[in-house]
Amino acid sequence: MTFRIINWKTLQEKKTCIQLSSKRREGENMSRERSMLTWSQPVTSYELVHTSNFSTRNNSLMGKEDAANNYARGHYTIGKEQVDLVLDKIRKMADACTGLQGFLVFHSFGGGTGSGFTSLLMERLSVDYGKKSKLQFTVYPAPQICTAVVEPYNSILTTHTTLEHSDCAFMVDNEAIYDICRRNLGIERPSYENLNRMIGQIVSSITASLRFDGALNVDLTEFQTNLVPYPRIHFPLVTYAPVLSVEKAYHEQLSVAEITNACFEPNNQMVKCDPRRGKYMACCLLYRGDVVPKDVNAAIATIKTKRSIQFVDWCPTGFKVGINYQAPTVIPNGDMAPTQRAVCMISNTTAIAEAWGRLNHKFDLMYVGEGMEEGEFSEAREDLAALEHDYEEVAMDSSELDGDGENEY
Repeated sequence: MTFRIINWKTLQEKKTCIQLSSKRREGENMSRERSMLTWSQPVTSYELVHTSNFSTRNNSLMGKEDAANNYARGHYTIGKEQVDLVLDKIRKMADACTGLQGFLVFHSFGGGTGSGFTSLLMERLSVDYGKKSKLQFTVYPAPQICTAVVEPYNSILTTHTTLEHSDCAFMVDNEAIYDICRRNLGIERPSYENLNRMIGQIVSSITASLRFDGALNVDLTEFQTNLVPYPRIHFPLVTYAPVLSVEKAYHEQLSVAEITNACFEPNNQMVKCDPRRGKYMACCLLYRGDVVPKDVNAAIATIKTKRSIQFVDWCPTGFKVGINYQAPTVIPNGDMAPTQRAVCMISNTTAIAEAWGRLNHKFDLMYVGEGMEEGEFSEAREDLAALEHDYEEVAMDSSELDGDGENEY
């Protein structure tokens, strides 16, 4: 069963998607995924027809009213009415899996359903499915682009609630992808369709090893094992290269070294932050297409010589590498050109604290709520401040930490 991406425009406002991944059966050449989609409000027949390639009455659930971009409504009001129905459908799909590996959760931070209902659902998944892996693909609030005034509150509240229930969260923000579409693809006014296709390439690359044979295949638990040094520090930065328009592809088929170097450029990141101001804790390079280990080793050796790329001193500067021989696939006649090879880099870096800092600042600028106690806001705010501090702390050299300890005594 092929991996499918849902409409992220709708997702940002009123939809959550759950993807179940099961292990390969003997004799099969790929794992199997099943999808569950949830709307907080009724969906017109027009919308359902245009998502019919992956949406059926059996795996879709529509609510009666909108969450109104409000975390409290999505979590406490509307969410409680729907969560048991959603879990029942998930249970039926899980029963059909031969060996359930875990869940891929697609949602946004800013919307009422994406934040409130998703956090409630993940709490219940932790109860019902114990230690099964839960990976998030989330739309993070962009620095300059805002779809709802209360995005900072929704984002901090859902991060606070899901922090203990998510194993790894891959974030993208619309502004970063807008800039990539304008700069690399020459699209002056990118649509959500353009953004969706870009996100689709990222998700496809991350899950390729689950679905195709290659030199290195991983399961869901390995993302956490290789990228997450501490349970709370589970928000890796995603970078993808190359992103080429059809016009440029005729004379720009980039080498392995070139696409590897491009992954360390801030302009190719899916979240706005500067990795040169932080330190890497882990780095995973997922190659696709015409790639051989010799070229990868040479590219990584060159990367290690650059002073701008720093690792924390308590972590070896090793790179986990995956090579999948299935070349990247693009939409026919779309804006992205087919390429012989591509790489998706997933790196856990302390630079992501910059994004949390922006969110914390926006949270402090305003105060709004529905059906919640003031203490819940302050508790969530303190938890996110602690997360920001955790990233700053792991960026410190061991000698600095030892010095602080001596001063205390």
